Amino acid sequence: PYYVDINQNLFLEAYLHSSDPNLVLFLDTCVASPTPHNITTVTYDIIRNGCVRDSTYSPYYSPYKHIVRFKFNAFQFVRSSPLVYLRCELAVCRAYDYSSRCYQGCITRSKREASS
Repeated sequence: PYYVDINQNLFLEAYLHSSDPNLVLFLDTCVASPTPHNITTVTYDIIRNGCVRDSTYSPYYSPYKHIVRFKFNAFQFVRSSPLVYLRCELAVCRAYDYSSRCYQGCITRSKREASS
């Protein structure tokens, strides 16, 4: 566990352990949950499908393509445990493969029309 106060900046770094210099790391999704086992039902999106969902999220520059750095403000789920569990999903792509997920950025799904 990592202990922080509410609204304190939380800095994270993801690092790809590889000797291949032609790989790129991309933060696709990062969600928070009040429980470690059910990270899909009750979640808070920090970033989803490459789209920033939390206004306190901020990426940080990394001189290396295999390192992703970012921060957001720590928070607590209302009326629940003071613990918050993070789950982040990253994509690993070939550098300069502009058709890969790493170069697509934010992906928004189009909404379907509801029939009467």
